[in-house]
Amino acid sequence: MGERFGLPAALFSIKCFVAAMLALFVAFSIGLERPYWAFLTSYIVAQPLAGAVISKAVFRLIGTFVGAVAAVVMVPALVNAPELLSLAFASWLALCVFVSLLDRTPKSYMFVLAGYSACIIGLPSVDAPAQIFTVASLRVQEISIGILSASLVHGLILPGSITGVLLARVEAILRDAERWSRDAIATDPVPEVEQERRRLALDVTELHQLSIHLPFDVSRLAPRVRTVRALQDQLSMLLPLGAAVQDRLENVRREGGEASPEIAALLDDVRDWLAAPGDDRDTRTAITAELIARCRALEPDAGPDMSWREMLRLSLLARLAALVEVHRDCRDLRDQLVTHSRRPVTARVGELLEGRRNRELHRDYAGAVRGAFSAFVTLLVGCALWIGSGWKDASTAVMLAGVFLALFSAFENPAAPLKAFWIGTLIASVVGAIYGYAILPRLDGFPMLAAALAPALLIGGAFMASPRYGGIALPAMMGLGSPALIEARYVNEFAIFANGSIAQLVGIWFAIVMVGLLQSAGAEGAIRRTIRAGWADIAARANLMSAPDLRGWINRMLDRIGLLAPRLAAIGKDGGAPLYDALRDLRTGIAIGELRQLRLGLSAAQSAPLTRVLADVGDHYRRLDPAAPEPADPTLLRDIDGAMDVMANDVTPATRRDGTLALVSLRRNLFPDAPAYRRIAA
Repeated sequence: MGERFGLPAALFSIKCFVAAMLALFVAFSIGLERPYWAFLTSYIVAQPLAGAVISKAVFRLIGTFVGAVAAVVMVPALVNAPELLSLAFASWLALCVFVSLLDRTPKSYMFVLAGYSACIIGLPSVDAPAQIFTVASLRVQEISIGILSASLVHGLILPGSITGVLLARVEAILRDAERWSRDAIATDPVPEVEQERRRLALDVTELHQLSIHLPFDVSRLAPRVRTVRALQDQLSMLLPLGAAVQDRLENVRREGGEASPEIAALLDDVRDWLAAPGDDRDTRTAITAELIARCRALEPDAGPDMSWREMLRLSLLARLAALVEVHRDCRDLRDQLVTHSRRPVTARVGELLEGRRNRELHRDYAGAVRGAFSAFVTLLVGCALWIGSGWKDASTAVMLAGVFLALFSAFENPAAPLKAFWIGTLIASVVGAIYGYAILPRLDGFPMLAAALAPALLIGGAFMASPRYGGIALPAMMGLGSPALIEARYVNEFAIFANGSIAQLVGIWFAIVMVGLLQSAGAEGAIRRTIRAGWADIAARANLMSAPDLRGWINRMLDRIGLLAPRLAAIGKDGGAPLYDALRDLRTGIAIGELRQLRLGLSAAQSAPLTRVLADVGDHYRRLDPAAPEPADPTLLRDIDGAMDVMANDVTPATRRDGTLALVSLRRNLFPDAPAYRRIAA
């Protein structure tokens, strides 16, 4: 409790209050029509980290401007056809929601804002279409003042640096990853390592989200985004490599007892190094080079007389060497982050930074269509009820319903934050009535107004810093600057305040009802779509003849694993089995990529067994059903063993080694309980 509502929360609340009062003062001073938009915006864009505030401000400015342009285009042209205007607003909102759900980065806020800004500006203006350009320009000015005020205050007054948070998270993630790798190769198996390792997917996603704000950070020594991307790539490799080493080690023990003394000593040395990799880069490079050389020296030669135990030993040592190399690369990239220099700290880091691009993410097109359809239907039905009822303030209810459907469309269960927002709005209505008709009428001048609002806003701002209470605190504070309250403050008519408050509550309630009707099975459907997307990706990759995109595949699958964990938790299911299958599928996709890469250098006759295996793998994953997945066909196992025979007899040592490694991985992933490999008689 002390950490949640301590000094950081108090400082955040004070900065939010100062930004809100600055925005309100500027809006009053220049005589803007509705200064409450400046007030509201300053709270909406508030973030503890300065870079996040500035980036969100930029996205909001762009989104607001685009939404204003859309409203100016639609309202005058269709004001005499309410049905067509409603259809236009609903279609625009649905399009923006669809694009935002596909983006899945902080930039998606820009698309959401473009959608609901058009509703905020256009829907209340249908009675005066000739004034739409003036209204739109005023809304943009008011919102811009709120954005600039928040950016100025949060960026200058004890700014929270994203760089510091990111570097601290990188250090913690590296320590956790090294501990997980030590547990994976421990003498006594650690049952919790599989569950703990899944957190790595969430950690990589968190780094990606933080890195979006890096270009806007107030720190002069902010790391380059492409260095963070390279670190994400290397961290992503740790998940399949660690799982592969653990699997091979356990299988070696089952097949023939303990590992040989040489391998046992090597594993001990690797564990010791992972426990203390050190900060001296030259020493770290020398130790890892020695460990990798020992792995290579202990590898058995791939050939026609190779036993299944020797194949497992080859796979264990090869994956162990790769694991050590990736851990070294992660530490070197961490050094690159803290140097704040454009010059690579090592030649290897230069290779890792070369040609970096954005991280590949899973895109749920069906989920985006579902969210867009919900926003479309909600706004269309709301407009129909508004037109049919003749209630003037229904425009506020419809506007808010569209806003909230857009804001919470990315949530698996939008009803939960909507209910919190409804409670916060109810609190705001009660507190607003007290302020509007008991406190504010007795005040004179802006200083007294700020002093009167300070207690409620400062307490609410502290609660806003808490993830648990923020969903209620934000609407409660926004209610103090609501349109109805500000208008009631000056015209002293309770009916305006009451109608506005009722319209807000009705709009949120309507959004909750529509969400319940249109997205009641969102989490379960999202889980099925995510799992099926991974399988479809494997099936498509297995039949491609081009060079594999290993980095893109790992990034997308880790993103899917990161999406599955909270979704399974949301519906109260154990994430063990589905997530374990996703990890297995990740390793299967890597093995497929290795076989495709190997096939590129072989003749058609030599690659025929590999092509047959890849086709069988594609057929298997194409047939899978998330509701009842079936085990792989035994024919695929025979084809894998046949391909292993062919690869073991190849005249090229590199082909024998690479083919054996990829096929052993594929066999272990798809047939973990199958009997040991035996050569097929000619």
